[in-house]
Amino acid sequence: MRTSPPKAIAAIAFAIAITSACSSGSNHNAAKAKPTTPTTPTTPTTTTPVAYPLDSTLRLNQVQELGSHNSYHAEPYPQILAKLRQVDPPDAVGLDYGHRPLPQQFALGVRQIELDVWSDPLGGKYAHPSLPQSLHIPPPDPAVMDKPGFKVIHVADVDTNSTCLTFVRCLGEVKTWSDAHPGHVPIMIDVEMKDTTVTPATFDALDAEIRSVLAPSELITPDDVRGSDPSLGHVIRTRGWPTLGAVRGRIIFMLDNENFAPIELQGHPSLRGRILFASSSPGDDDAAVSKLNNPISDKARIKAALAANMLVRTRADADTVQARSNSTTMRDQAFAGGAQFVSTDYEVPNLRFSSYVVRIPGGTPARCNPVTAPPGCKPTDVENPKFLTSVPRANGS
Repeated sequence: MRTSPPKAIAAIAFAIAITSACSSGSNHNAAKAKPTTPTTPTTPTTTTPVAYPLDSTLRLNQVQELGSHNSYHAEPYPQILAKLRQVDPPDAVGLDYGHRPLPQQFALGVRQIELDVWSDPLGGKYAHPSLPQSLHIPPPDPAVMDKPGFKVIHVADVDTNSTCLTFVRCLGEVKTWSDAHPGHVPIMIDVEMKDTTVTPATFDALDAEIRSVLAPSELITPDDVRGSDPSLGHVIRTRGWPTLGAVRGRIIFMLDNENFAPIELQGHPSLRGRILFASSSPGDDDAAVSKLNNPISDKARIKAALAANMLVRTRADADTVQARSNSTTMRDQAFAGGAQFVSTDYEVPNLRFSSYVVRIPGGTPARCNPVTAPPGCKPTDVENPKFLTSVPRANGS
């Protein structure tokens, strides 16, 4: 953990107590010669609270977190929407949403984000998007876009308004917030690779960018979960995920693209050495996480994945449909079905459409999973706003 070890504090207190006892002993004869009125030992009036008493037993797959979809996506430029309404009205409708910058989303309770990445090893590939350029919209920050590295935008030549234009910049915002709030439940980052052609080297480069920002102690990787077992899927099925106490304050990554999973696995059986968990199905050798975006039509598959101890990401809404109609059916099914990560475009309502909003029932950023959590679990056992910036623990924990 990133907080000061409570054992160190206890050791200092113990040393002070020993010093005091030794000083008292050195005056033992004087005390006998001049008796004093005995005093009653004082009892401490305060004790260190235990922030998360279930951290040693509650597991990552037993929680439920609020997520955001295309979390970097700012409101499209008005000129872009106007043009799309002329040539592709459905696209204009579906793209008409936007999120606040990542730190503001975390402050609202979001604990799962989605980033769309475009490979740009030489730099400049996405610096001059065609549709914005034709509409005389200034290009995205040239100082950023001309440099090599993965870019974070929605549709390369169309929908480019992003709150963090590069993968490294987005990760930096996550790290800064996480460092300041070490008591948070693990944050899931869903990475969608937007390139049509991806190779193992693409994943090597992606892993390298993650490691350039986040230290191993800040990550939850397939290797961390698998341990000495030859199969990640076997560990998840039989032993399950780590406890929250082992991973609190850390970041976990998931590959959104099921079709790219075999490429990520090349040379890395059961995801050895990789950072991203690959979307998979129960029974797969790497079965740990699954993307099942429709909580209604995917209900049976979500149930099967949860039974195999997998982490599931689903969605509460899509393409602005639910917000425009103020329909909560999909949202409510998403929460009730037990997916650990429920993603939305409306962690804040868009009042141009309706009052539709998605928040974790109970009012906390995360809660005990309604399907997988043990009896007696409380939302504050998962994440307590009082302990976001520090995590006091009992001695010996």
